[in-house]
Amino acid sequence: MIVAKFGGTSLASASQIKKVCDIITSDPERRIIVVSAPGKRHRDDIKVTDMLIACAQAGLDKGNADTEVEAVVTRYAQIASELGLPGSFAETVAADIWARLDSDKSDRGKYIDNLKAAGEDNCAKLVATYLQSLGHDARYVSPKDAGLILSDEYGNAQVLPQSYENLRSLSEYPGITIFPGFFGYSLSGEVVTFPRGGSDITGSILAAAVDADLYENFTDVDYVYSANPNLIDDPKQITEITYREMRELSYAGFTVLQEEALVPVFKKGIPVRIKNTNNPSAPGTTIVKERHNITEPVVGIAGDAGFCFIYVGKYLMNREIGFGRKLLQILEEEHIPFEHMPSGIDNVTIILKQVHLTEEKEKRIVERIIKELEVDDISVQRNLALVMIVGEGMRSTVGITARASGALARENINLDMITQGPSEVSMIFGIKDYEKDRAIKALYNEFFRKKEVTAG
Repeated sequence: MIVAKFGGTSLASASQIKKVCDIITSDPERRIIVVSAPGKRHRDDIKVTDMLIACAQAGLDKGNADTEVEAVVTRYAQIASELGLPGSFAETVAADIWARLDSDKSDRGKYIDNLKAAGEDNCAKLVATYLQSLGHDARYVSPKDAGLILSDEYGNAQVLPQSYENLRSLSEYPGITIFPGFFGYSLSGEVVTFPRGGSDITGSILAAAVDADLYENFTDVDYVYSANPNLIDDPKQITEITYREMRELSYAGFTVLQEEALVPVFKKGIPVRIKNTNNPSAPGTTIVKERHNITEPVVGIAGDAGFCFIYVGKYLMNREIGFGRKLLQILEEEHIPFEHMPSGIDNVTIILKQVHLTEEKEKRIVERIIKELEVDDISVQRNLALVMIVGEGMRSTVGITARASGALARENINLDMITQGPSEVSMIFGIKDYEKDRAIKALYNEFFRKKEVTAG
């Protein structure tokens, strides 16, 4: 059995949906299909999810979203018409969105999640209806009916353990099951969404629940590449990569797969294949537990901006029992997750996503650390980026750090931080955010172009 997920660009128009349905029906093993909301048809287009967020914001802030709803309904009506579906389908979409707009507005997060989920939900109904019109045994299945239960963290939900047992019965459904991605239901029955890109997570959860032989993730690229092809000309194609490598690269900025999506399939050892809806004959990139043919130390390079560092120094910190716990407890009480925590003998740096550290929270946290931990030194650096080199082969290769830092030094890029985890699968460099792209290019040239030049 194959679980296949199709992203927004794969479902952006009627012509794209026809391609998707050709792919689905070309292999009888593709029995569970997860769909995103329609994405951009062209560069200047708007994703349906963003249109629905605009609906929610208008409903909350203005009390009127007529214009915003009309835009969404028109989008679905155009797709349905070009697929030859009856006009009543657009009427059904309109009724669904208006019902969501008229729901309880007392909790802003809950209200927005309910509207956002309409994108995937109606797209799943659209694809199922179109397959039925072609004579295929296909059906839409609601996450609520199937038992996809999530934590009640609006916009940032986590799957609850009982979901896997609930969803197992999907493997027994006949024909083709079309399942909306991105959202599920809380224990209290409210719609809750994953973070953006969460349809990848839905597909992974379903693949794990039904013990699929393969999880296919269809997008708009033939392969995962060693670096961002919008930044690097003709980057190296990756045909095989491990879960750990892909997880690290997704975290650091690779957008081809949502960073949390690998956890369910990793636990079950289910391989993942990244494929291109527009070129389904391309082999794609397969994500596996282990790679046995490792010829190069680095498989990919990625970077992401939007980080900040809290530097804390205290003499004899290493002798003070519980210092780290107390420091992290302050962050916990302020509801701030941390990303990394490199440390020295008398100092520690907490790396955070900058979006979590408002100026108000920064002031309060700094005051608490000074008062409660009696530190000698504390400072906050903002507008930083993390650039990462990733590869299973790094652990058995001497000189990786020297090569990487040398490449950055030759470009006069100053390092604010360097850290490597004990698994030695990745190495992270903290730099100023405006130097991120130059750093990625420098590292790519060092680990990929240099070999090409030498060979030439």
